Amino acid sequence: MPLYEHVMIARQDLSNTQAEGLIEHFGAVLSDNGGSIVDSEYWGVKTMAYKINKNRKGHYSFLKSDAPAPAIQEMERLMRLHDDVMRVLTIKVEEHAEGPSVQMQKRDERDNRRERR
Repeated sequence: MPLYEHVMIARQDLSNTQAEGLIEHFGAVLSDNGGSIVDSEYWGVKTMAYKINKNRKGHYSFLKSDAPAPAIQEMERLMRLHDDVMRVLTIKVEEHAEGPSVQMQKRDERDNRRERR
């Protein structure tokens, strides 16, 4: 089955447990349609570059999934209809990276793109 990565931004006035509950809810949608969540990360509340629906911050979540295309389309459709979800980004990948995402790594563990002076 194809592999996908999703980033979801939920409203800032949700609690952490409600935001993490959204991950479980959409994971259940995938499993009902023949897919599965390989890994999920809750990145926390982060400030956005611009306002979305009058919100400056949002709960960020990252999902790695293994599902057929119709299951992904149904999950995205339900995400866009859900009142608490502001934005969704889904990309198809060849393989999932091992370990935590770049957002979850400590600053000193990341690759240095440029040397500090």
